[in-house]
Amino acid sequence: MEISYASSSSRNLSRYSTSTSSSNMPNRPVRIIQLQHPTTTSFSSSSSSSSSWSVLSRWRSKVKAMSFTDWTDVLVPCSRWIRTYQWRDYLQIDLAAGLTVGVMLVPQGMSYARLAGLEPIYGLYSSFVPIFVYAIFGSSRQLAIGPVALVSLLVSNVLSKIVDSSDELYTELAILLALMVGIMECIMGLLRLGWLIRFISHSVISGFTTASAIVIALSQAKYFLGYDIDRTSKIVPLIESIIAGADEFSWPPFVMGSIILAILLVMKHLGKTRKYLRFLRAGGPLTGVVLGTVFVKIFHPSSISVVGEIPQGLPKFSVPKSFGYAKDLIPTALLITGVAILESVGIAKALAAKNGYELDSNQELFGLGVANICGSFFSAYPTTGSFSRSAVNHESGAKTGLSGIVTGIIIGCALLFLTPLFTDIPQCALAAIVVSAVMGLVDYDEAIFLWRVDKKDFLLWTLTSTMTLFLGIEIGVLVGVGASLAFVIHESANPRIAFLGRLPGTTVYRNIQQYPEAYTYHGIVIVRIDAPIYFANISYIKERLQEYEIKNDGSTRRGPEVERVYFVILEMSRKYSLGRSFSIRASR
Repeated sequence: MEISYASSSSRNLSRYSTSTSSSNMPNRPVRIIQLQHPTTTSFSSSSSSSSSWSVLSRWRSKVKAMSFTDWTDVLVPCSRWIRTYQWRDYLQIDLAAGLTVGVMLVPQGMSYARLAGLEPIYGLYSSFVPIFVYAIFGSSRQLAIGPVALVSLLVSNVLSKIVDSSDELYTELAILLALMVGIMECIMGLLRLGWLIRFISHSVISGFTTASAIVIALSQAKYFLGYDIDRTSKIVPLIESIIAGADEFSWPPFVMGSIILAILLVMKHLGKTRKYLRFLRAGGPLTGVVLGTVFVKIFHPSSISVVGEIPQGLPKFSVPKSFGYAKDLIPTALLITGVAILESVGIAKALAAKNGYELDSNQELFGLGVANICGSFFSAYPTTGSFSRSAVNHESGAKTGLSGIVTGIIIGCALLFLTPLFTDIPQCALAAIVVSAVMGLVDYDEAIFLWRVDKKDFLLWTLTSTMTLFLGIEIGVLVGVGASLAFVIHESANPRIAFLGRLPGTTVYRNIQQYPEAYTYHGIVIVRIDAPIYFANISYIKERLQEYEIKNDGSTRRGPEVERVYFVILEMSRKYSLGRSFSIRASR
């Protein structure tokens, strides 16, 4: 027995199909299939996906249509801004921005090198060649690359497990790591794999950076307290080590480091809150270094450790060594590559949007990769884009990559002429620079926001930050990424199914939860599956649809009274799955 129910505007499904074809609504074929006989159900669908041959043909046509200028823009992205450079308007601004970032990078580079377990000179080396290479092959015009705190911590965390930081092999492995990271970034850029990072939730990244910032700050405590602590990325051993050595506490480095840290934080705050004082934000690290160095030169305190002698001159060309350890470094290289994508490409896209130009993520990855590869031949350890320096570069008005070239020239001048002045820089001053830089990474506001908006994302944030703090960086990243992917898979395998109703006086159907005034009918359920249908979610969808035949869904606002659902109508518009609508008729 078949029972048909329809609205006053459409007596039956066939007439409804005819009426919609005569109106502005698209004409979609309607099929009726038995709900209880899935084996006998069949429907034809036209696939819109192109074959691999057609994709290759389109690619070949695109390549043939490219002009010499197009090829130049792809191979050497700096040609885009060079070709349209406005010398009168941009030159002075770019020079000022490059000078500002360069002054900020000199002390920061040395500080981050110490965080990585390297001599300060390698921070300057890493701030020199990669900047020039990125200015040529990078697509962002405001991104400031060089050593960053998070990558430095990752380098220190993995290399300290292999060899002591005082060993020459430690430095060789750090340089080899730069080469491996560069190769991976280039491969990802060439294969256009930058989209993979989209599967990692922003809450995972926020939780990871927050926990890492806390670990970085605690790792610098030894320069404030005046005694050594364990080198580890786990918070419990760090705190235990700090407490165990309390008997060796020294007041002079603690007082000096605290005063310099306070000065840096005040200057950063004033630079952010008052536009006419924004130069203070960039000048903070240099101010801290100068004050500390002057104090040491005048009073010569024996209890305050200093940087010591730094080699003078530009880095020399040398091929990375110790390839026998490359296999052990692959996981860390992958992790640093992921951090580079998140940290660099994210801020590069934001700056590109603010400055009104397009940015290709894959080209950006390739530019970062070439910068790391070339840097590894000149004694650089892994580098990436910096949030703080890029923000300063943008706030200083940088228009093109010329500001990066100016920054590189400042670093080169420091290497050639200023290294004798760096000998008496207090270690606690460099530690204060690191702490002030990472304090902005502690994103507790994000946790509060997620708690109010989405408990699931808050769970991801809490899980990632907790695992990173207590079990280490690698475990924290694996757990966070794994949980993020698990949520993606769960959402894909259990798609949301929306109940639709007809808006009064129209033939438009919308979700009844969003439009409570929409009409629904006894015995008829209209649903929309808000996801593509494929093998992973077909069982879930089938189970949900079969539930409607057994129990009433509460659609009782129109139509004659019935005790069960007789029709389930699926809205499967092209953007969701098969590009057609059909109904399932329940057998009695």
